[in-house]
Amino acid sequence: MLPPLCVGQARLLQVATRLVRAAALLHELRSIPKVGQGTADGVGRKNNNWPTDMCIKIAIVHDIAEAIVGDITPSDGIPKAEKSRREQEALNEMCEVLGGGSTAEEIKELWEEYENNSSVEANLVKDFDKVEMILQALEYEKEHGKVLDEFFLSTAGKFQTEIGKSWAAEVNSRRTNGCGQN
Repeated sequence: MLPPLCVGQARLLQVATRLVRAAALLHELRSIPKVGQGTADGVGRKNNNWPTDMCIKIAIVHDIAEAIVGDITPSDGIPKAEKSRREQEALNEMCEVLGGGSTAEEIKELWEEYENNSSVEANLVKDFDKVEMILQALEYEKEHGKVLDEFFLSTAGKFQTEIGKSWAAEVNSRRTNGCGQN
């Protein structure tokens, strides 16, 4: 049985923090220059139609499911299929609580879009999730003097968007050059 949807305040704060970070990252993207184009152009932005709203919706659905089952990291040793199964179960319970209908259907579609990498927005959100993870690992290394290679190794070569790749390269560069160290 899943934990109740009314998760503790710490979990809700964690989700809120992640959503604020995601929104800040999306906002920041608009101001990062690239040679010959804005960064957002690299993920299909045409005529200022940046997919911010869709990215935020996908991120919220993903983070709610993750908040219910817990934030499973590579060091937990839980297979991807099991993680996905747990999140699907959480999603189903959440949709049941909503009483079905169009909102529940939209939530299911957004989650499936994320899980199946079926859109640029889903790929971007997945990349942001990985960037956030390695950024948190870098911060933890800095604060606690621990080496957390498993987080960086688990994301190596797995970024799907040019933005995700460039952000991961920046985090890795800061780690390599000691910018994240005290």
